[in-house]
Amino acid sequence: MALMRLNFESEYLAGNTEVTVILPDRTGDAAPADFYKSGKKYPVLWLLHGTWGDHSDWVRRTKIELYAYERDVIVVMPTALNSNYANWPDFSIGYRMYDYLTEELMPLVYGWLPASDKREDNFVAGLSMGGMGTCVYAFNRPEKFGGAAVLSYAPVNFDTLEQNMPDFYERMTKSFANYGGREGFLNSVENTWRIAGEKAGSTELPRLYVACGEDDKLFVLYREFQAYAKQIGLEATFESAPGYKHEWRFWDLYIEKALDFFGLEKHRREGIF
Repeated sequence: MALMRLNFESEYLAGNTEVTVILPDRTGDAAPADFYKSGKKYPVLWLLHGTWGDHSDWVRRTKIELYAYERDVIVVMPTALNSNYANWPDFSIGYRMYDYLTEELMPLVYGWLPASDKREDNFVAGLSMGGMGTCVYAFNRPEKFGGAAVLSYAPVNFDTLEQNMPDFYERMTKSFANYGGREGFLNSVENTWRIAGEKAGSTELPRLYVACGEDDKLFVLYREFQAYAKQIGLEATFESAPGYKHEWRFWDLYIEKALDFFGLEKHRREGIF
């Protein structure tokens, strides 16, 4: 695979940012001139990191490069700080992560790289906070993605969150303040529990895959959303894994399962000898 690290000045993030991109590799039987000038457009996985992470997490801690190699898929991994993949207009001179992905990074990737911009060729996935971002993009911008995989997270019922997970509720109060209060937040793009209820049963949503370890501290959110999805008639595939916590062994295992769920065909290839 070709591994690319992009550093550029982002208008939406009001400063320099970094992105890691995995690009499909030339097979041994393809002449370089033919391969690089083929004009082929590849499917894209927009892969989101969690809290405390950055663009390098998935490459350093999983076998995502191998999985992408076997499926001829481009993987784009942006840096999002601890933004929850939301817009924070009052942070410094502004940090608009929600807008950045679709309004700046996607045009960059489609314009500069051999990436397909067709909905059916684009997928979004993420772990923990990246799962939160996946929910936000999948439910608010469903026209962009053919599938979405939420790992170790789920849309949150904010009526029960304070009781179920007081520590997480305390974290989310900063997000409430970002919208001028709890009511503003509940009416925002970040309240994907509400949006799931509004769009359940429609044909506009991407195919949804939700997975969580059964020993994960966020498993309570997963179970509550699973029951809610059944109640509202939301089509989604749910998988839980006994013995797994909020950990990279789970995310490495389930990102490959997510790629299978998306229907990205796997090709076994011989290595160089």
